[in-house]
Amino acid sequence: MIYFDNSATTKPHPDIIDTFVKVNEQYYANPASIHAAGMEANGLLDRARSQVAQIFNTDEKSVIFTAGGTESNNFAIFGVSKANTHIGKHIITSEIEHASTLEAVKSLEKEGFEIDYLHVDEAGVISLEELKQKIRKDTVFVSIMHVNNEIGAIQPIEEAAKIIHANSRAIFHVDAVQSFGKLPIIFNGDHGPDIITVSGHKIHALKGSGVIVFRRKMNIVPLILGGGQEFGLRSGTVAVPQAVAFAKAARIAIENLPSTQSKYKKWKCDLMKFLTSFGEYIHLLSTDSGANHILSFSVKDLKGEILINALQELGIIVSTSSACSSKQMKTSHVVTALNINPKFKNGVIRLSFGAFNTDEEINQFKESFKKVMKDLKGVN
Repeated sequence: MIYFDNSATTKPHPDIIDTFVKVNEQYYANPASIHAAGMEANGLLDRARSQVAQIFNTDEKSVIFTAGGTESNNFAIFGVSKANTHIGKHIITSEIEHASTLEAVKSLEKEGFEIDYLHVDEAGVISLEELKQKIRKDTVFVSIMHVNNEIGAIQPIEEAAKIIHANSRAIFHVDAVQSFGKLPIIFNGDHGPDIITVSGHKIHALKGSGVIVFRRKMNIVPLILGGGQEFGLRSGTVAVPQAVAFAKAARIAIENLPSTQSKYKKWKCDLMKFLTSFGEYIHLLSTDSGANHILSFSVKDLKGEILINALQELGIIVSTSSACSSKQMKTSHVVTALNINPKFKNGVIRLSFGAFNTDEEINQFKESFKKVMKDLKGVN
């Protein structure tokens, strides 16, 4: 099987699995316990937190371990917005965010918050001018993803941060689930985000792991109450093995970032050139300026599910869109926002690369896709 669905989830790195198993075997004590075994586990947790803080250029107390991207995004949106209503109840986000962001702000709208959505152009990128127009003195929270999970569009987060911080007291949250380990992202004073969220299973760590990282101390309403773990912000016994495994995966991702970027760029350029050779039958949703690990395109007058099944029969795994919405069998909100030709709306598929893909697999995809196009569309 050739796996090109890494934006949905990645295969855990063998070293990460080894670390996870070892910590479970040797440091299984509750890190909140005051006995020696508990203190050892807590020491390991502290080291993992420190390593993550160093990666993002922030303080250890600004790193909270979570169960993944959805929880982290919900934590940021609900926790910060509700704690800072003295600033206002106006929230800005984009129309192509992940469901964990869009559903969260819709929930807050029912509680009296006002939500503004930024539109995107044909490349899936927001307008900074529209952001300037919509930012207000009572804007309390802005949430903009770094890289879109369906088409790979990269948002201008540094420029957006300057606008947000210069014109409001709003907290700027960046969902970096699809960008961390593929593009550089750290805290850089007012020239960047205030909150970054990351998921472990997108960087060859384990499902059920992630972080929410803060640039500075801020008012937050905890979503989970209990024993006061994670500085009182996320109660519950901390999963030390997941935290340590995440920290290791994050270090590996950052160390390999230059080679990863180069490899993915080569593959994306190669495949974009290959796909354009089919002329009017193919519409590229991803652009040259987008993230290199995601390539989204559509085949004219053909359903994405048919393409997925045809490629799967040849041993190649791809997806239609976000794994969180693909089972709903409807045109995604991202594709809708791009206003593409209706003949291409239902045939969107996404290739997303990971650390274990190879040059040979790229070549195999091209040969398999040629066969699929010949069988389904009669195109040589």
